[in-house]
Amino acid sequence: MLPAWEKALFSLVILATAAAFIYPVRMRLQILRRGKPEFRAGDVWRRLGDTLAKVFLQRCTLKDERAFTGIMHVLIFYGALNFDTMTVNHTLEGFFDKFYLFGNAGFGLFFSLLVDTFAVLVLVGVAFFIVRRFLIRPKAYRTTLFDSGVIYALLISVTLSYLYFEAFAIASHPESARLSFLGKTLAAGLTGLPVGTLAAHLKISWWLHILIVFGFIAYVPHSKYFHMFTGPVNVFLRSPGSGREIRPINIEQAEVFGVEKAADLSWKDYLDAFACMECGRCQDACPAFASGKPLSPKMIIFNLKKHLLEQRRRLVENKRDDLPPLLPDVHTEGEIWTCTTCGACQHVCPVEIEHIRKIVGVRQSEVLMRSRFPQELGAFFRNMETNSNPWGIGFAKRADWAVGLDVPLMAERGSAEYLLWVGCAGSFDEEGAQIAKAMVTILKKAGLDFAILGTEEKCCGDSARRLGQEYLFQSLAAENAGLWLQYQVKKILTFCPHGYNTFKNEYPKLRGLLPGIPEKDQARLAEIEVIPHVVFLRELIRAGRLLLGANGLSRLTYHDSCYFGRHNGLITEPREIIASLGPKTFAELKNNREHSFCCGAGGGLMWTEEKLGQRINHLRTEEVIASGAEVAATSCPFCLNMLKDGLKDKQRGDIKVKDLAQLIADALGP
Repeated sequence: MLPAWEKALFSLVILATAAAFIYPVRMRLQILRRGKPEFRAGDVWRRLGDTLAKVFLQRCTLKDERAFTGIMHVLIFYGALNFDTMTVNHTLEGFFDKFYLFGNAGFGLFFSLLVDTFAVLVLVGVAFFIVRRFLIRPKAYRTTLFDSGVIYALLISVTLSYLYFEAFAIASHPESARLSFLGKTLAAGLTGLPVGTLAAHLKISWWLHILIVFGFIAYVPHSKYFHMFTGPVNVFLRSPGSGREIRPINIEQAEVFGVEKAADLSWKDYLDAFACMECGRCQDACPAFASGKPLSPKMIIFNLKKHLLEQRRRLVENKRDDLPPLLPDVHTEGEIWTCTTCGACQHVCPVEIEHIRKIVGVRQSEVLMRSRFPQELGAFFRNMETNSNPWGIGFAKRADWAVGLDVPLMAERGSAEYLLWVGCAGSFDEEGAQIAKAMVTILKKAGLDFAILGTEEKCCGDSARRLGQEYLFQSLAAENAGLWLQYQVKKILTFCPHGYNTFKNEYPKLRGLLPGIPEKDQARLAEIEVIPHVVFLRELIRAGRLLLGANGLSRLTYHDSCYFGRHNGLITEPREIIASLGPKTFAELKNNREHSFCCGAGGGLMWTEEKLGQRINHLRTEEVIASGAEVAATSCPFCLNMLKDGLKDKQRGDIKVKDLAQLIADALGP
């Protein structure tokens, strides 16, 4: 037990540490309170269960190619939990003589073994990260080297100082050894030292360990290690599917469109910034970064956090006008306009950070408030405004692809079981039209009641929205939704992942924002069933509605569309279709399923010029070539075009690219 004066000193140390920890935390809480309101409650027990499972099972750090790195992180994570628990005991020892929180029964013995075990494992984990960060130095780790160095030094110091204390504690009081195998070994080397020497070192080691631990605690809010606290909260408050949905803007009431300044972000965006682990997984997964473009999702969040702390006074005092714009003060044009919104960054993030909406928010501000965007998008926006399609081709030609196919029109039929949504690619792109024709062949073969809108159809608005033109998106949505309600559409069949995602996940969220449509009618949009063709075709095959003959397919591969696979979880359906086609060999691409590599067309980038770095479709095409496939199957007209162009650029026109609908249509018997 400490003498009275040391207890008083120790109490001051505790208070000083608490103050040093609480002040920066309070400052971050003040910033969070100034963020725009956003509802993130609801379904509390499910959220809590998922969070506990994700945090304590460390699910996000134990997968994919960085699994070994994840194991090292697990060692440090559980080591930290053990040492945090021991710190409680160590603190109470200062006030209660021979205090041991865990008792001398089974659990107390087990915990003494656990602490020594993790002392070794923490040192192993820290050594691994020191080598990786400072010697191997992958790109994802080339930031905050000083902060990392301080954390590693503190982790080592905490561990070694504890072992220093444990050795002298056991040497002085052998009965305290329990199952501390490491402490016993170290204490054995102290045999024969005078009692006074043991007592002196016991006191010194206790104070040394306490001061290092409390110094670490005081440093945590200033470091990336703060994610130990903010990360679990961020996971709890996550919004599943946020990557596939853009928050709608109330065009008539909003004072600011998009995100011009930090004050325009929500409190959840601020929390994202404070929760970042700086692990770089998002950067490693990003196709824009992999292709040499300026975008790093990690730096988007890292620079935002830095900006929030630098501008905290203005944020806390609500001085929005005094804040600098995020572009170009925090983000660059190269970062903002090269994101494909593929969602790979969000999928691999251990703490569920939402990168996409921040990037699209800045785009909205640039387009709607400043009229600043890449030059080639001027033609895209004009084409969409005048002819409701990216190519700018006249309305009258929207159904030309169907000439001679006897495709029924909704205007003539009045209603149909299925509205086949052709989309802009199916209507105006040569390759997309072939997919549309294949779908017509399949629908007729299955004897289904369907119709198209023909010249009445408008672009779904996906590209316009993700490029920041929310006003145009909502205008298109209002026109399309009005037609659906007019024809009392019950089921919409799509063969474009972007149309599917937009209709299923985004149109229903526009309730109250669609001009010209009563709100009670807008509510009916959520009742319309939107069916992706990969699900539809799979079910037709399962039901025996389509009899597939010999197709001569040899070696086949499949490219997962980001908006079908990663964003909407449609992964097994395409593979079931492929299995039914019976290729001799099916070869998965290097990056597949939910970890598929983007073709480069998403986020509206189909309509921009890829001037920076390599072409993303070239990287994906190289995977197709490496697979040895003779045919690359797709489920998206944009992906089909990007892969076909990439193979042409690589002089591999011998590799065919076809949509799953085309492959099925080719295999249909008489």
